This record gives sequence, structure tokens and C-alpha cells, in this order.
Amino acid sequence: MAIVLDADVVIRGERGTFDLQRWLAAQPDEVFELAAVTVAELWHGVERANGAHRAKRQQYLRTVLNLLPVIPYTEQTAYEHARVWAELESSGKMIGYYDLIIAATALERGSEVATFDQRHFAQIKGLKVIEPK
Repeated sequence: MAIVLDADVVIRGERGTFDLQRWLAAQPDEVFELAAVTVAELWHGVERANGAHRAKRQQYLRTVLNLLPVIPYTEQTAYEHARVWAELESSGKMIGYYDLIIAATALERGSEVATFDQRHFAQIKGLKVIEPK
């Protein structure tokens, strides 16, 4: 089993409000991954940045991507995505579309999600959610 990182974990690492490197190193037996949609969210942040901040953000993201495997959105992910989406929508507890895809990626692989936004992910049945510390 692996731990899929939500974008907020990586972003807090970049901003220095969370020591991502220390947290990853403190768990040497764990495998950490990124969902492909998370990579899109992170690149979006690079594209919106200007000047030196853009270069710094781009370098940080490239470093993260060199360390963590990216899990693609597969046909099975699409099934999990649709299932969770329908379940949350019918219960009136809809969450963000990107969060749905991250959750589907983790469910497909039997993985956990590491996030600081537990409120959203905790609504998904069968998904184990952890908050990095």
C-alpha cells in the first residue's frame, strides 16, 4: 500500500509551513505517490506564478516529481471516480472534482490519502485518510 499526497501537502512543503522532506524521511518504509491530477494542480500553480517566484516554484515541483512516482488516470480510476462521484452527489456531500480523482486513484490502488483537508476526504467510504504531522 502507498500514500497518495494531496496537493495541499506538497504546497505547504513549498511554502515552508510544513516540513515535507522531514515527514517523508521519517517514514522510510512507506511509498509515496502523486495522482496525475495533483501534478496538473501543481503545474497550474507554476503557470500562474511570475518571475523569480515562478522559477523557484518550477524547481521545487521538478524536485518533487523526481522523487515521487505519478499515478496515471486509468479506466479503473475512471470507474472509481464515477462511483464515488455518484455516491457523494446522491448524499448531498459533494466535494471538489480534483479531490474526487485523488480519492479514486487511492481507492483503485488500496492506498491512503495524506491531506490537510480531512473534512472532504473523510466523506468517502473505504478511503483511509491521514494528516501529515
